[in-house]
Amino acid sequence: MDQIRPPNQPTVHPGTVSARRAVPNAIPRPDYARSGRPRLRLRPEADRKSRDVLERMRRSCRLAAEVLATAGRAVAPGVTTDELDELVHLLCIEAGAYPSPLNYHDFPKSVCTSVNEVICHGIPDDRPLVEGDIVNLDVTVYREGVHGDTNATFLVGEVSDTARRLVSVTERCLDLGIAAVAPGRPISDIGLAIERHALAEGYGVVEAFVGHGIGETFHTELHVPHYFNPSATTRMVPGMVFTIEPMLTTGRPDEVRWSDGWTAVTRDLGLSAQFEHTVAVTADGVEVLTAPPR
Repeated sequence: MDQIRPPNQPTVHPGTVSARRAVPNAIPRPDYARSGRPRLRLRPEADRKSRDVLERMRRSCRLAAEVLATAGRAVAPGVTTDELDELVHLLCIEAGAYPSPLNYHDFPKSVCTSVNEVICHGIPDDRPLVEGDIVNLDVTVYREGVHGDTNATFLVGEVSDTARRLVSVTERCLDLGIAAVAPGRPISDIGLAIERHALAEGYGVVEAFVGHGIGETFHTELHVPHYFNPSATTRMVPGMVFTIEPMLTTGRPDEVRWSDGWTAVTRDLGLSAQFEHTVAVTADGVEVLTAPPR
């Protein structure tokens, strides 16, 4: 197994976070946009979506994929994560969409940017990316009353073999998780496929965070572990929509939180990578709603 991080790779520290960006009044907002708290629904959102909801989700997920691809092309040494946040914010606004992370449980920015040992939920700030970093961009958009959620980990310039291999294996784990989606199979099969490959390749699998149901609600009550959890017995059925988002580490998968309440980092400062798609279960398999634009 490789070292958990190259000796010359800088650790990440909190930087200065800019003011929250404004959203034009004409853009429809999710229920938490002003209060910071999602409203309780009288009935939980169904895991299985109607044809109308699924059609709207296809369009929102396509937009999320386009925004992620554009932001990913902007990743380069010297670019700050705050500049990436500004770009994502503007792309959402131009498309008539609300950036879903903004003020979700008081999250202050429009995208999550997780660098090096940050597992997830990194807050964009004034830290410039440096050669050899890896950075995850987690993009979710809200348009037509539904959310579309996707993320990917990008290489910043020339990176170490340790970082490159981690990112490659994590992306492969996402592919294997998606391949496990089929009607009649339990949700636990997704995590089993991911965990088997990750452990065989010598990586840790983070268990503190999971995939989730999504639709008119950002996070529904459906949990999709990316590790094997035998209690995840819910059977997949056509029309069900959820995210798959494996998080792997070069060292131990234990996490600690920064004082901001959001940023989760590996306890041993090993590198972490993540990839995510929103998928729909079909009659004969799976549809990747956030497939990258061609």
